[in-house]
Amino acid sequence: MQCDLLIENAIIVPVEPMAVYRPGYLAVAGDSIAAIGEGSAAKDLEPRKRINGDGLLVMPGLVNAHTHVAMTLMRGYADDLRLEPWLQKKIWPLEFNLTAGDCYWGSLLGIVEMLKSGATTFNDMYHFSEATARAARDAGIRACPSEVLLSFLPDARERMERAFAEARQWNGTADGRIRPMFALHATYSVSKELMREVVEEAKRQGLRIHIHLSETAWEVEQSRGHTGKTPVEVAAEGGAFEPGALAAHCVHVDDNDIAILHEAGVGVSHNPTSNLKLASGFAPVVAMLRRGVTLGLGTDGAASNNNLDMWEELRLAALLHKAVTNDPTALPAAQALRMATLGGAEALGLAGEIGSLTVGKKADLILLDLRRPHLTPLFEPISHLVYCARADDVRTVIVNGRVLVEDGRCVTVNEEQAMAKAAEHAHALIERAQAGAERWATS
Repeated sequence: MQCDLLIENAIIVPVEPMAVYRPGYLAVAGDSIAAIGEGSAAKDLEPRKRINGDGLLVMPGLVNAHTHVAMTLMRGYADDLRLEPWLQKKIWPLEFNLTAGDCYWGSLLGIVEMLKSGATTFNDMYHFSEATARAARDAGIRACPSEVLLSFLPDARERMERAFAEARQWNGTADGRIRPMFALHATYSVSKELMREVVEEAKRQGLRIHIHLSETAWEVEQSRGHTGKTPVEVAAEGGAFEPGALAAHCVHVDDNDIAILHEAGVGVSHNPTSNLKLASGFAPVVAMLRRGVTLGLGTDGAASNNNLDMWEELRLAALLHKAVTNDPTALPAAQALRMATLGGAEALGLAGEIGSLTVGKKADLILLDLRRPHLTPLFEPISHLVYCARADDVRTVIVNGRVLVEDGRCVTVNEEQAMAKAAEHAHALIERAQAGAERWATS
């Protein structure tokens, strides 16, 4: 059988099954995995290119299940605040001044950061989602972009209609790598009417909903005070889960909320770093997993993290919930690794295509260099991936069968240009926002 690439003599962690092939081989044909197995590659494989995997580990690409990638522009801009003042006094006023150009270069910078650290798919909610889709197309990454919708904006309806049109335009483009979603910011920022319209359009287009839910205790208290229901109950009553949905955070959910999420098949993105930095709390991840809720991992945006490093999320999630439950066996390494890969794919409705190294799935995979001091000695590869591995261990990244990162460097994007342009746009954005605030104060 002819194939485009054959990786031999590597340690392979396919995730499904959660096993270790030591050594193993993997073949790529076109955009898909053509063969995988333990031991030596079949002699009938005829690759155009071979990689000697000695000293390397092959695994599925990481899935960043929730982020706002263009917020790289605001990295370090408003630190050490709680969510509500952070959003209302710092972030939203700044975002009123965003342009499509800002979001393109902010997204491209974030995509470079994610690719170089081994993330091959990201699920995004932000302004000018078309610009994020263009950046993803240009860089070669897999993406689920969505235009964030908020009812209080003066042009809320215009934004909604633009989101509908752009989803139709972009769905399935870039060789199938772009899969839009519809982003309802949160139950406290979206009206029942807007939610209803978006849900109906999502059903028409066969797309999923992306929403923040129960991120803070304040959010739950406000919801109970105004509606008598939790945010999860409000979203369920409004039909937000009917087209299929991913809920970000779910920090303050009770047993009834968890049952609703499970029964509705809602995927949850756990974002431990952001939850800690904003002091939002500790999501009941172990309880959700025991109930059967699908969980992935996300970084959130670089303004509340402050990076897009999924390895940090992976390690922190595994450690955090041991301490929270006072149980060192809670969230073992294999389960945490599944959340960062196949769990994220399931939460996005993409598990049939990505998330594990399985014949017929898309060739979204990463190669890590194991010949490093902090990875030596190597007894248990899965444990090492969760507790020892770092972003700079990633040497090669392949998406849809195409090499995007080689020898640790992004080959599809000019990294220096992306950094320079993003910094230029970030400073210009801050200046516009400050000038506008000054005009408002003196008028």
